[in-house]
Amino acid sequence: MSFFVSDALAEGAAPAPGAGGLDFLIMVVLFFAIMYFMIIRPQNKKAKEHKKLLEALQKGDEVVTQGGFMGKITDKSDDAVTLEVSEGVEMKVQTHAITGVLPKGTLKKS
Repeated sequence: MSFFVSDALAEGAAPAPGAGGLDFLIMVVLFFAIMYFMIIRPQNKKAKEHKKLLEALQKGDEVVTQGGFMGKITDKSDDAVTLEVSEGVEMKVQTHAITGVLPKGTLKKS
């Protein structure tokens, strides 16, 4: 029978219980370091930039919203802005829905 099944030979003594704890700890720390630098840090940086953008908004800025609407800010409050999307057409959107500020003159009157 030993022709089909090879003999299992012990290579050394079994490790003591808990001997792999340091290796596991290093692996966990390395995992969290990778998560921090790949996910958490860039997300925090982007959130800070967005907050800075929203604080710098002022009347007359041309902006784009999450929904793709482009307009000029005609009125601003703490949590909402009024956008003029066309001549005589205004809509009120939440401030956090603004994703970017467009260069001046992007929205030209036709």
